This record gives sequence, C-alpha cells and structure tokens, in this order.
Amino acid sequence: MVLRPHLPDLLAALPLPTLAVDRAERIVAMNPAAEALVGKGAIERHYINVLRQPTLVDAVELCQKDATPREADYLANDGTNDITYRVHVRKVVGMDYVLLSFMDITQVTKASQMRRDFVANVSHELRTPLTALMGFIETLRGPARDDAAARDRFLGIMTGEAERMNRLVGDLLSLSRVESDERVRPTDKVDLRYVLQSTLRNLNPLAVEADVTLVPRIGEEPLPLIGDTDQLMQVFTNLIENAIKYGGSGKPVDLDVETTLRDPSLRGPAVRITVTDHGPGIDPLHLPRLTERFYRADDHRSRALGGTGLGLAIVKHILNRHRGRLKITSTLGQGAQFTVILPFDTAENR
Repeated sequence: MVLRPHLPDLLAALPLPTLAVDRAERIVAMNPAAEALVGKGAIERHYINVLRQPTLVDAVELCQKDATPREADYLANDGTNDITYRVHVRKVVGMDYVLLSFMDITQVTKASQMRRDFVANVSHELRTPLTALMGFIETLRGPARDDAAARDRFLGIMTGEAERMNRLVGDLLSLSRVESDERVRPTDKVDLRYVLQSTLRNLNPLAVEADVTLVPRIGEEPLPLIGDTDQLMQVFTNLIENAIKYGGSGKPVDLDVETTLRDPSLRGPAVRITVTDHGPGIDPLHLPRLTERFYRADDHRSRALGGTGLGLAIVKHILNRHRGRLKITSTLGQGAQFTVILPFDTAENR
C-alpha cells in the first residue's frame, strides 16, 4: 500500500485511459482520460457499477483471483460515433491493484469489418455470373446440345455474364491501384480542358448510341492543374458515362465548368466541373452512401446497365489523391448533379 498516495500521479502520466481497482473491488484511482471515458464520480465506487459490461467485468474478476493478464473489449459512444476499446487488464506485481488500460481500436475494428464486407461483396458479385455461366454450360452440354436457337441465345447471355465479370475484375484492379496511390500527391502539370475534351470525344459514340446529346460548356481558356491525366480522365469518364446511362434516351447531359478564386470547400482557387443529367434522379436517402464500394441506389437497374458498384468509390479515391471534393445533389424526377471540385495549379497550392 506504500505507493497508493502516488498512484493518481502515476496514472496521470500515462497516455491511455487507465484506472486502478483494489482488492475491495473499488476504483481507487484514474487518470483524466479515464475520467472522460467513464465519467466523474467513479472513485471509490464498485467497478461493476461503473464499467457494467459483462465481458470486461469478468476479466477484472478473474484477474483479481489468479493474477493472469487478460483482455476484453469495452464499447463506448462519444455522442456521435461508437468507439471500441481493447482493455488490457493486469495485476500489479506485489500489490493488490488491478490496472485497466483502454486502447482505442475503433479504426482497426472498422478496417477489419470493411475487409470482411469487401470480400463478401466481391464473392457475391462474382458468384452470380459464375452460377449463370455454369448453368448455361450444363444446359448446352445436355438438353440444348442440338438446339441451335437455344445455343445462340445462351451463348449471348454467357458473353454478357463474362463481360460483367471482366468489368468487375477491371474495376477491382483499378480500385486497388488508386487506393495504393491515394497518399501520393500528383506532380504533373495537366490542362483539365484537354482532359475534358478527350473524355467527351471518347464517350461521344456511346452518347450517340443512347440518343443522348452531350452539351459541354468548358470555355476556351486552359485549366491548369497539378494532377494525373489518366486518373482525371477516369473520373470524368465514369461520371459522364453514368449520366449517359441513367439520364435517359433523348435527353441531354450537361458539362459545366466554373472557376473561382476562393472555393469554400478548398479554401483557395478552384475549378468546379458539374455533370448534370435529366433523368429520374436519386432519392436523397441514397446520396451519402453513393461512394461506398458496391453500393447501388437502384441495384437491379445498375446491374442491367453493366454497373459494378465500384465506379464512384474509384472517383472518391482519385479525388482524395488530388485534394479534391465530390458533391452530389439530386431531386427526384429532375435528374442529378455530380460536381467535382479541384484546386488550381497556383504557387499557393504547391
């Protein structure tokens, strides 16, 4: 018990939320970080009444009995977000105290969950066309072996499913590349006007086939940026192609460029490129999640149009690399607007 008067000072020197429980099962000391976590007034209270979560309570109880170090998770909330702590429970050698230190593992937990969700989504996305292909192959080898009409029809469907898998694998590889480069800022000088012109030229055959008119308003002046030409072209190809597919036949797709000396999103000179379609629009409920991997506002229609659910996720990561922003607005029945905000190539931004 000699160190007890110094225990609060020792805990206060620790960076993690930490508290001490004595052999009478009372909390006898904690540092300010632990007080912020479990609340004031915990000193001299029974630890069960303060911690309350069964797995952690059991870990403390068992550690008191056999002095074996243990770990348990503790779930908390900061008023906005759920937080997960990994609590290390240790008995101090030669003393009757058990120390609990709380390590925030929220980001690790989220990353692990994202990986599991990602693998599950990829498996699901691949399983559907693979199942279809296997079914048609079995049919062609059996009942439809000598049915020329059925064979041609099935082969057409199989081609579509194979192309769908090919698009998915291509988007997965693309997503992997842009995620690996996301923290490396581009260094090349790019004329965004050239990027937009090239993108429009490449997508014009698709627009003609869909009976969609591309209406660019990009001005005559160069739009200098520091960026990656291929990645920026990928961004606008994705957005304009989506507008062509979802905007509807016989309707225009507008491309507008606006420059400003101080954009509130970037707090500096910026260029805004807005792609507008005039289709059915997107329910506001879906807008916050559109850039998530595999998230589709209209799953059936997206699959029918060849969407993989990864396009806007790729756009988000590319724009993050370019220190840009993506804003999405939509009104049901009046189309959708996708606005890309990018910094100008100025000395202040380098």
